[in-house]
This record gives sequence, C-alpha cells and structure tokens, in this order.
Amino acid sequence: MLVSIDGRLVPRAEARVSVFDHGLLYGDGVFEGIRVYDRRIFRLDAHLARLEASAHAIGLALPMDRAALTAAVREAVRANRQVDGYIRLVVTRGEGPLGLDPAACPHPTVIIIVADLAVYPAARYASGIRVVTAATRQVPAASVDPRIKSLNYLKNVLARLEAHQAGAAEALMLNPEGFVAECTADNVFAVHGRRILTPPATDGALDGITAGVVRDLARAAGFEWDERRLARYDLYVADECFLTGTGAEIIPVVSLDGRRIGAGAPGPVTGRLSAAFHALAAHEGDPAF
Repeated sequence: MLVSIDGRLVPRAEARVSVFDHGLLYGDGVFEGIRVYDRRIFRLDAHLARLEASAHAIGLALPMDRAALTAAVREAVRANRQVDGYIRLVVTRGEGPLGLDPAACPHPTVIIIVADLAVYPAARYASGIRVVTAATRQVPAASVDPRIKSLNYLKNVLARLEAHQAGAAEALMLNPEGFVAECTADNVFAVHGRRILTPPATDGALDGITAGVVRDLARAAGFEWDERRLARYDLYVADECFLTGTGAEIIPVVSLDGRRIGAGAPGPVTGRLSAAFHALAAHEGDPAF
C-alpha cells in the first residue's frame, strides 16, 4: 500500500505524521470517505466540494485547490491499482506547538489512504442488521454544525461501542431534544408506503453524498422524499428502514431496539434503490487507470 502525504507517495510502513499535528492532538481537521468502483472514483467532485465547505467552516485553508486534490486522489488510486475500494482523504490543521491556537499551525497536512473496505459482511445486506438507540447523543447543531465532516468522532465511537455491547451492528443517535439524527456512520431512512422519510441536517444529520444519490434515484422512481423531524416511533412503525453511507452503501435495517421493522426482513424499496445505486456507480466517471 502507498499512502499520499502532502503529495508524496510513501509505503504504508513509512507513512508518518508528527505527534504535534493538531489533527492528532485536538481532532482539528476535516475528512472525506470516497468509494472506488471498477477503478472509477464515485462522486469525487461532490466529496471535494464538501471537504472545501467543511474546511472553510472551521477556518482551515486547504493547501491544494480542487484540481490538485483531484489529481492527487486519482494518483493514489492509480498507484495502488485499486479496482474497488475506499479512499480516506484527510486534511489536518498541521503541526504546531502544544496549545489550541490554530494560528500556530502554518502548514496543513493532506493525507490520502486507499484501501479495501467491507463495513458489513456480505450476508448482512441479504439479511439486514439490528440497530439499537445509543445513550450517547449527537452534538447540538447550535454547537457544531453537523454538515462539517470533522475529525471529532468520539461521540460516534462511543455510540458504536454501545451497539457492540448490545450485540447490534449499529447505533441510532438522537439529538439533545430526543429526535432522530443519524447512525454512527450513516444516514437513516424510513419507508412509509411511497414516502421516504429522513431527518434534516438541523436535527444532526450529515448531508450525505450517498444519501443525495439515493434521493435522486428515489424521486426518479416516483417516490416522495420527505426531509423532516423524526422520532423513533417513525422508525418503529415504518414499512422498511435502511441506512446509507459511503462505506456501508445501502444497508437494510430489520429491527430497532428489539422491535421488528416491517416484515423483519429487507424490503422491496430498499432492494430496488440498492440495485439502482450499484448500477449507477458501476458506470459513472472515467477510470483512474
């Protein structure tokens, strides 16, 4: 494996960042997870646009423009001969002295990792997953806007730990008011007849790239897309429930907090959208090599 650090490709064993990097010390940075399908980088421009927006929101000046980042990502995929897989693009505040002051970090660090990825075993896509509600809540949108995809993921890690302790695959995170925000790494959706419901960013949901693709596919198939405030009740009584994310793609949920959702098996709407998503991803964009 070759890892790109500040535009230089190095073997994994030699990939290093400083222990004084503020990304490590304070979680000060932003990132994107991007998929590769048959050598094609899926929705790279949309991911880079979100990276730029996240960086701008935290006052982090990216050291590379869109064209340079595009070239660096494609080079990393090409150098690793990655046919199918996952890209982690990270930009930290960079190296600086101990202390919170971001102005003390003059040079941001850009890291690009290309690797295989399997968030869930293949069998889970056929059988669905169990989800539990975490006691750990999403950070209030008034504190940190959920549209910022930052390196601060401790709350998500703690919620996922709760899921593991409960024997579930994922954890649902609520916002401080008790409404549905998202899962630890995925957006969440409830199917009610011809309507697909999902929480808005104002309730703590990330503005997901995969979620946006699924929205367009659902509308093209004649479904009504409704972004609104949801309670757990809306998921409990749904006909189907599914999650979306770059890593997870589209994964069906068959139970929440021990309550069976719908028939307790992956539903036809989830299956239809998943098939449409993979058909799109397999042919979109030019191959990286």
